[in-house]
Amino acid sequence: MSRKLVLATAAVFSLFSISASAADNNITVFAASSLTNALNDIAAKYQQETGVKTTLSFASSSALARQVALGAPANIYLSANEKWMDYVEQQGAVIDNSRVDVLKNSLVMVAPTDYPQNNISISASWDLSKALDGTRLAVGNPDNVPAGRYAKQSLEFMHLWKQAEPLLARANNVRSALVLVERGEAKLGIVYKTDAEISKKVKIVATFPEDSHKPITYPMALVKGNDTPAAKAFYQYLQHDEAKAIFKQYGFGTVK
Repeated sequence: MSRKLVLATAAVFSLFSISASAADNNITVFAASSLTNALNDIAAKYQQETGVKTTLSFASSSALARQVALGAPANIYLSANEKWMDYVEQQGAVIDNSRVDVLKNSLVMVAPTDYPQNNISISASWDLSKALDGTRLAVGNPDNVPAGRYAKQSLEFMHLWKQAEPLLARANNVRSALVLVERGEAKLGIVYKTDAEISKKVKIVATFPEDSHKPITYPMALVKGNDTPAAKAFYQYLQHDEAKAIFKQYGFGTVK
């Protein structure tokens, strides 16, 4: 083999090694849309401290779970409920024993800031149709969006589901439900407390009792085949006090 060919081959392998190393240092996180603001801040802080870039993909937990199960190149999956983490586990898409509950949340009803009432007492006798004033109740689609499922559970608990179901504006994720209320297209909506608190265009008019729905927990796991050292390091960082402090700033409860 000629010297030129040897050098060229060595250069190709060198470039490949650099490229592979760079790829190993990049992290892709699939996370529930309600985590958008907090995770963006955490990822920025982590990159500043370590130089490691994190790509964040936000959508409903159900949509992301299906993508993970089909082999999407995520390193970490962070769900807004247990059901969709159960699903990816059943599909064999995440690393055994890497599942951990990291966050908690609560469910609230929101209205535009100019809504005439500041506090609503929700009960079986409440006239939801009148309160909506010709609009609809914005929720994540109860068929597949975790926030929507919790909303349905709470409305059933309060004996309001039968009245509410035909009045729903079903959004494809909780942030989309929030936007409908921010625009005034829906006079009321049911979202996570953390989503309500980041918006200057809505106000919380009611908080659903914790026992009206299943506990709102956010489990996280490493995706099988993509559990690189960089991914494992960020996975650990998300459970660290620095990350927890940012989550708490956005209203999340943390799991010890």
